[in-house]
This record gives sequence, C-alpha cells and structure tokens, in this order.
Amino acid sequence: MIVRALLQAEGKRVYADAGDIAVKVNDCVVLNTTRGPELARVIAVDFPEVDKLPRSLPKIARQADAEDFDKNNQNRQREQEALEKCRELVDTLDLKMKPLTAHCNLDGRRLTVYFSAQARVDFRELVRRLSQKLKTRVELRQVSPRDEARLMGGIGKCGRPLCCQSLPGEFTPVSIKMAKEQGLSLNPIKISGLCGRLLCCLNYENAQYLAMKEKMPRLNQMVSTPFGKAKVTGLNPLKARVTVKFEDQSVRELSLDELT
Repeated sequence: MIVRALLQAEGKRVYADAGDIAVKVNDCVVLNTTRGPELARVIAVDFPEVDKLPRSLPKIARQADAEDFDKNNQNRQREQEALEKCRELVDTLDLKMKPLTAHCNLDGRRLTVYFSAQARVDFRELVRRLSQKLKTRVELRQVSPRDEARLMGGIGKCGRPLCCQSLPGEFTPVSIKMAKEQGLSLNPIKISGLCGRLLCCLNYENAQYLAMKEKMPRLNQMVSTPFGKAKVTGLNPLKARVTVKFEDQSVRELSLDELT
C-alpha cells in the first residue's frame, strides 16, 4: 500500500511504501529513509499511478511507539545544543552563513544542520570540528530562501502563519504573470513574502481567475446592458462583476448575467 507521509524534519510530503503494515491518516510511523529512521505522520492513503511515483520509496518500518517518541524528545535537546555549538564555530571560523535548525534522525546516529547563505560556503572545517565536539556524523545542508521560511516559520502579510509551514508540501512555481492576471500591484514589496520571493498564495487562486476571465468581457469592450450600451472599465473575477461606463459618463457595477 502506498501512502503519503509528512516528515517532521523538513515539513515535506513524501510517498512511502507501507507494505503489509495497516496505517490510516494521522498515524505516526517510522520511515526508513536514506538518512536513517525518521518519524513521520501519515497524511493520505491513496494509490497513485505507478509511473508517477519516484523510483525508490522510503518504507514504513513500523507504527511509532512510546519508545520512539521518547527518543524523539531526547533528540530535541541534542539538536538545540548542536545548533548553539555550530553558531559558535561559524563565528570562530568567520563563515558567511546562518545556521537555522538542526535535526537528529531517530536513532541519533546522524545530525543534519540546515543553513542559509548568499553564496557557496566551504564548510569542511566546520563539519570536522562539529563532528569532533558532538561525537556523531554531521551533515550540513544549504537551503533556499523559501525553505528557510518554512523551517523558521512566521506570520505572513495576511496575519496568518506562513502557508509554506501550515500547508506543508512541495513548492509550486509562482510567476509575476499570476499577479498581473489577478490585477495586483506589481510592487515587489507588496507581492513578496518573508522569504523575499513571490507570495505562494498567488498560485492558489490563479486557476479560478483564469477560468472566470474566460467568461468575462475584455477591458474597453462595448457591451449591452439593461441600461443601454456601455464600455467595460473594470473587472472583478472573484465577484463575477463588471464595472461599465455609459455615454453620459455614469458608472455602474453589474453582474455578468446583466451583460450581452
């Protein structure tokens, strides 16, 4: 059985092979990944087409038990200590990078430190010293600005938690064309998120805007209304309403049903 699971470490969704293990949505499981055992939560049980699946899937080893949760809690303290030591060494070595979070896999044999940087960083000496201090295998992973926002969290322009953290999943491409289609200001400050990239929410309503615009007249098009002929001066796809201007310079907002 193929399921989708949410990895605790990075907030990413992955397909996983449950085999003969019976699982349901919201079950916590132990996944055997390339980086070792990881805790994950089942978020969907489905059967996707075989040709759309990755070549290799992590396998569910078992349902998570009390011992797994205890180990996970113990790892949280190790992660915090590792992050503090990493930041100290970054200052000592004068590296142009910003450590963000640290994550231990479930068995504690591997520690991954996520960091952001403006350019590529030679962190080999940092890894060597960090491994010696922590007595474990250390991996450093550079993340993109969007991944940084997802890892750190925050409040978006709408006053709600960031979508990339509250709605975990893979990032979808967002283009400036989407902002144009939705009639938004093209000021980068207004349509960019905390990560400095275009707002992810531009993608959520884009299909709805495109579908509605196909049913609506074009700007400056002449249309017939119950009040006479008029020129289209504004479109509101979400409300399915059109602003028109008549020959006497009066302006009305009408529904699509009132236009021909």
